[in-house]
Amino acid sequence: MLDNDTDGARARLLSLSEPIPYGAQPVLLAETTVYGAHQVEAMLARWGSLPKPWLVLISDAPTRPVPDARYLVRALEGRLAGVARVPYLPVLRAVKDPDEALEHKSVLTAAERLRRTMEGTRR
Repeated sequence: MLDNDTDGARARLLSLSEPIPYGAQPVLLAETTVYGAHQVEAMLARWGSLPKPWLVLISDAPTRPVPDARYLVRALEGRLAGVARVPYLPVLRAVKDPDEALEHKSVLTAAERLRRTMEGTRR
């Protein structure tokens, strides 16, 4: 979830029983596979009256998602606050932790683009 009240950390994970704090923006992460899209669909089926989440699709390959995954995500868009996409970044396969990943320009660029998309300040 995105939470502005986390002492500088803009995102954090919630435990299964923890309620979503007022004003926080829930975020779902999924790979751009058919399996990932079906997992999002299953989560949204149980979502209930919680605020609509953002969906962040993480590309699992340097190609477009297969049609079945694209169509399912498109069908779910009405139940989401928005959909953001993170491109395939091969460097992420070779780093030990997020701090090391942020040393790479491609990761910084993708992170900035993701932030702008989710905050509504697309360029």
